[in-house]
Amino acid sequence: MAHIPIVDFTKATNGTREEKEYVARQIDDAFRTVGFVYLKNHGVPLDMIQECFTWVRLSTLFTVFPPTTNLTPLLQSATFFALPPSTKMLAPHPPGGAHHRGYSAPGVEKVSQHEYDINELNKLRSVPDFKESFESGNEHDTAQPNIWPPDSALPGFRPFMQDYFTVCADLVHRVLDSLSIALNVPDPGLSATHAASLFQLRLLHYPAVAAGEFTQHRRSRINAHSDFGTLTLLFQDGVGGLEVEDPAQQGRFRAADPVEGTVLVNVGDLVARWSNDRWRSTVHRVGLPQGLHGAKNGEGADVLVPDRYSIPFFATADPETVIEALPGCWDGERPRRYESVTAWGYVQMRMAALYEG
Repeated sequence: MAHIPIVDFTKATNGTREEKEYVARQIDDAFRTVGFVYLKNHGVPLDMIQECFTWVRLSTLFTVFPPTTNLTPLLQSATFFALPPSTKMLAPHPPGGAHHRGYSAPGVEKVSQHEYDINELNKLRSVPDFKESFESGNEHDTAQPNIWPPDSALPGFRPFMQDYFTVCADLVHRVLDSLSIALNVPDPGLSATHAASLFQLRLLHYPAVAAGEFTQHRRSRINAHSDFGTLTLLFQDGVGGLEVEDPAQQGRFRAADPVEGTVLVNVGDLVARWSNDRWRSTVHRVGLPQGLHGAKNGEGADVLVPDRYSIPFFATADPETVIEALPGCWDGERPRRYESVTAWGYVQMRMAALYEG
């Protein structure tokens, strides 16, 4: 599998037309071959990313802040996943996948890849995803209003996450501008189809567990799947475990470890449909970190797989946007591969498979 490229995003926003086209070509090449790209100089401040991780795990405070930083205000407040289960459940994810906001406990969600038969879904759920999550979105989204824990339980959490959402949404729109250049989409481009910014910010915690739980198929972290929106931005900690399938060899996965100073961006199903599979919505999963190869081979079943934290940001088009192959992505020799679908209809179909059954 081709290595996931690292692209400097500096000139994508303020560069000349030629410089913007050069960045777009680099992203185009990455999405054609792998479906993923690391972007550096992406515009999300490093200290803001670090602060976001402090909201999900306490130990990060001692690794991302300089020794002179006054940690007292942060140490006085619990981080989200350190809250008691009863407190986290004050912001519960509603049943089913139609309203994807709030807290989900371990085992509630089970990721699958294009599986919609209820009997098969129930078989998959016999091996639960061992993770917990918290979802939030655009404060102006009336269809999926946010579900926040009480301010008294986690002071400052809500306003910070709202600010972080805004900064990540801005990056999504700038990436969409680059994709519009790559696909020759005329102004106002793909960004206009995301005008409402109905995106999703997700905090993920994979609790520590013995390696044997995974190797003996009693638990999983996230099963192999593609993302079903347009784009995903991923910020991950240093533990590792994310694996990307080789597009040329189904079932072969390779590590996509975090690269300092970058955000990992990948194509979702809707962009694959828009581009008529010019760009790959590549299957990926979260498994054992690379340092635990022995456990994968049946050795060291008692070795503890450490906690892992990640912060994905999922983008999708406005609900009534019709997703179909764009001009220039199909012709007589490359017929359209997918039927037209609305963004809302497709995403809800995929979401239902995560929670229902």
